[in-house]
Amino acid sequence: MEINLSPIQSQVLLDSHRMKVFVAGRRSGKSFLSVAFLIREALAGDNRLVFYVAPTIGQARAVAWGLMKEWLPSWYTKSWNETRLTVILGNGSQISLRSADNPDAMRGVGLDALVMDEIADMRPEVWYEVLRPACSDRQARVMFVGTPKGLSSWAFDIYKRARDETDTDWISFTCTTAEAGFVPEDELESAQKDLDPRVYRQEYEASFESPSGVVYPFFDEENIQPVEDDGGRILVGMDFNVSPGMSAVLGSRVIDELHIWDEIFIPGGTTFDMAEELSSKCDDREVVCYPDPSGNSRKTTSPVGVTDFTILKDHGFQVKAPRRAPLITDRVNLVNRLLCNAEGIRRLYVNARCNKLIESLSTLGYKEGTSQPDKSSGLDHMSDAIGYLVCSEFPMRSRSASIVRTMGVA
Repeated sequence: MEINLSPIQSQVLLDSHRMKVFVAGRRSGKSFLSVAFLIREALAGDNRLVFYVAPTIGQARAVAWGLMKEWLPSWYTKSWNETRLTVILGNGSQISLRSADNPDAMRGVGLDALVMDEIADMRPEVWYEVLRPACSDRQARVMFVGTPKGLSSWAFDIYKRARDETDTDWISFTCTTAEAGFVPEDELESAQKDLDPRVYRQEYEASFESPSGVVYPFFDEENIQPVEDDGGRILVGMDFNVSPGMSAVLGSRVIDELHIWDEIFIPGGTTFDMAEELSSKCDDREVVCYPDPSGNSRKTTSPVGVTDFTILKDHGFQVKAPRRAPLITDRVNLVNRLLCNAEGIRRLYVNARCNKLIESLSTLGYKEGTSQPDKSSGLDHMSDAIGYLVCSEFPMRSRSASIVRTMGVA
């Protein structure tokens, strides 16, 4: 059995520290390294118990199971259990794939080695209350793997622990996507154009970026310009809320830019009130609404049997929305990308008359200790409205076809 690893993968794998933290950018070979570690530890002695833990069992199967079957020849193994995702090797050692969303199923075991993959997507108690005790009696060797997700995550606490040179059990390694060398340079340049600088640093440069502060840090006076209605289609982003009120932004797509030139805020208003106000502003123009997708089934302020979408359509408006609401982080990242991408290019401009939207984009902060916008401030509704519009009109381009899957990449 021969496993070809890159220099950084080999360095991490062969390092002798008991607790290793590998923080890396996307497509840096984290999964290949993880499976190599599992196999190496399982072969280090007889009857060893080795766990690979991912955020979900689906991720565990997708990331590690196929690689193990590819790399472990039949004469190395005694049995494969497809249901339990467990393989028993010829020396009696067992490699088992587990899920962090079912931590109680991992209680009561004693481990010889452990990989925790994408730890930022797991709850901290999975490690501190379940797996850390399981590593004690046999002094298990542990490798934490993942891409950063903010300075407020427990993954950053683990990373700081590993960087403490006075703790001789721990060590940390970092690797950017560019350093790993598995993603073409032109693809990295394309990603820089698609992403705002903070997200690019986090996802491709393995940087722990702080979400504390404002949600839209790239919005500034350069985004406030005297843009006006161009006479074409009117694009409307809309958020349904009775309290504090109905919120909508009105704009135009100009080639690859979004120009927001008006807003509507109706305190305590209903969907019907919003539809009436839009009708008075837009006359007989073509209007495309991009509302909160929940309005397709929800009757926020509507009569029995009439959904928010139905009211909009009855007023002659087109309604475009995905079946499910986009993730909050996706909405935020896409809006930030238009405000200013990693190359400093701005594609979202707001007229100075849009006071509510400007206030939202410039002052909305994160809920303390989390990476979620603080909804208690009431400032999120206008930015939600523009987020629904941006997600539909300016979605993230799929880059899966251009990423090369090479030996050592996962």
